[in-house]
Amino acid sequence: MPVAEPPTQTRAAEFRKKIESKIVVADGAMGTMLYSKGIFINRCFDELNVSAPALVKEIHQEYVKAGAEVLETNTFGGNRVRLGAFGFAEKLRAINQAGVRLAREAAGEKAFVAGAIGPLGTQIEPLGPMSYAEARAIFREQAEALLAAGVDLFVLETFYELSELREAIHAVREAAGPDIVVVAQVTVEDDGRLRDGASTETFTRALNDLPVDVIGVNCSAGPKVVLETIEKMLALTAKPTSAMPNAGLPATVEGRNIYLCSPEYIAQYARRFLQAGVRLIGGCCGTTPDHIKNICSEVRSLQPIQHRSTVIISEEAKAEVKRLPKIPMAEKSQLGAKLAAGKFVAFVEILPPRGVNASKEIEGARLCRDAGIDCINVPDGPRASARLSAQVTCQLIQTQAGIEAVLHFCCRDRNILSIQSELLGANTVGIRNLICITGDPPRMGTYPDATAVFDVDSIGLTNIVNNLNQGLDIGGNPIGSQTSLLIGVGANPGALNMDEELRRFAWKMEAGAEYVVTQPVFDLDLLEYFLKRTGQYRVPVIAGIWPLTSFRNAEFMVNELRVPVPQEYMDRMRRADSAEKARAEGIAIAQEMCTRIRSMVQGAQLSAPFGRYEMAVQVAQALGER
Repeated sequence: MPVAEPPTQTRAAEFRKKIESKIVVADGAMGTMLYSKGIFINRCFDELNVSAPALVKEIHQEYVKAGAEVLETNTFGGNRVRLGAFGFAEKLRAINQAGVRLAREAAGEKAFVAGAIGPLGTQIEPLGPMSYAEARAIFREQAEALLAAGVDLFVLETFYELSELREAIHAVREAAGPDIVVVAQVTVEDDGRLRDGASTETFTRALNDLPVDVIGVNCSAGPKVVLETIEKMLALTAKPTSAMPNAGLPATVEGRNIYLCSPEYIAQYARRFLQAGVRLIGGCCGTTPDHIKNICSEVRSLQPIQHRSTVIISEEAKAEVKRLPKIPMAEKSQLGAKLAAGKFVAFVEILPPRGVNASKEIEGARLCRDAGIDCINVPDGPRASARLSAQVTCQLIQTQAGIEAVLHFCCRDRNILSIQSELLGANTVGIRNLICITGDPPRMGTYPDATAVFDVDSIGLTNIVNNLNQGLDIGGNPIGSQTSLLIGVGANPGALNMDEELRRFAWKMEAGAEYVVTQPVFDLDLLEYFLKRTGQYRVPVIAGIWPLTSFRNAEFMVNELRVPVPQEYMDRMRRADSAEKARAEGIAIAQEMCTRIRSMVQGAQLSAPFGRYEMAVQVAQALGER
């Protein structure tokens, strides 16, 4: 079989140049789309290239319309072993070449065509009956068929075992020669290892030494696992990396497999992939053209396009833009003055009501005021719930309870235009204290089908507020005045991926954060470690303290919210043999933590579980004089 013809070599060079200079977006799932259009899951999807070509082409076209720049051929299982299971082994060449033709017709000049090759679907030596030589020959047969039809590059994906991927890579190189682009992707378990036990470090170093152009991760258990693995890989390779995660793990709903990660949620992770350094991004099982469209939006917002500034804003216009001096923290609010003076502060968290009657919340705020609490912290749609506007709740608390409020401001429900409008409004009505958060995705709440926005995350929101504080709008244009919003951000000392948490923390500080409020913390060793790692920023930290109400509540913290709770506290809550004793023990534990954190942080945010404001007030007594 001859090596690739010059046109393919030219396309390979074009792809290499493109991925060096910009982020490239690939398509999403083919199988998921075929399934959604009525194809039974027990069909041979690859054979549809021959028996239902219009359907396959239509899906390719939908991905091109969504913005995909790379179309993978519908040939993931187009090898002799997998096709043979359906009785189509003799159609191998026809199926693969039809797959290339359909992708090419849909791509036109807008996208590259990648020959998709997946695992053989059988074990190879030493664990299985197939030898390395046999596996390489089967991979080469498929690669030759795809190459003859004119693919621009190859994507080898969803490989669980390094030895099998190695044979696939060598087979493609034997068939195509050194010029064509090869993308090699593994799929990992939750711990970042391959099914054969190879660690992230092991398979990354191996792929780094193999003749491939791009290495990465696809499929797996969703974007979180892929991100964690990719971040480790980036520290070990200079090659471009790719990320094409599943839309989470499938759930069976009324007999159908449904993937629960929304396009917006995937897009939120896409931004994190791109910020980490990924160059080729797309989707795997469960992703659709809507997911790819949202990914493209993220790419456009981050892509370094040279002509954008010269077309929209001239250099002369840029020179005229002047940032106003920031208003000092102490002049922004009572909270700002206390933090600037180094005083220890106490917040109590009060959720907005589910309806329009906020009398209970206002009475709770008055109770806190009389107990010497400094501020009332008001979450914005916590756990993706629909409640009275957090901003309106803050206004009612400040005007009717006579205590300053801290407004959670989340990105989930607003585009950047609405964000700016509401921030200006909050400042105008006297709400000056913010905590900038990304927000829980709708799937966590009671309306999982609600559409999320996530134009920006908490880091982008912090940048927007910082600009407004200097008299500039979201486009960097003067607004004629400035806000005086105190910028708070969140942090999680118990984060599973502390390196990522610290990286995001640094970006928040760079964006202009002025104080930090942590997630609930029970293991104070984790808090101490977090403070040590972030000490260089010298920013006030408010520790989240949550009085437990029962052993079940403690289990919820650990299992649902992923908040580490020391075994000592778990045992104490377990021993409480009545609801009253459990609440008293929860208060005692929280009071002990408050006593310990006085010398570590500059404040405590006290939760009032299930609206029991008196519990928060009792905990605050341990803080003493402030």
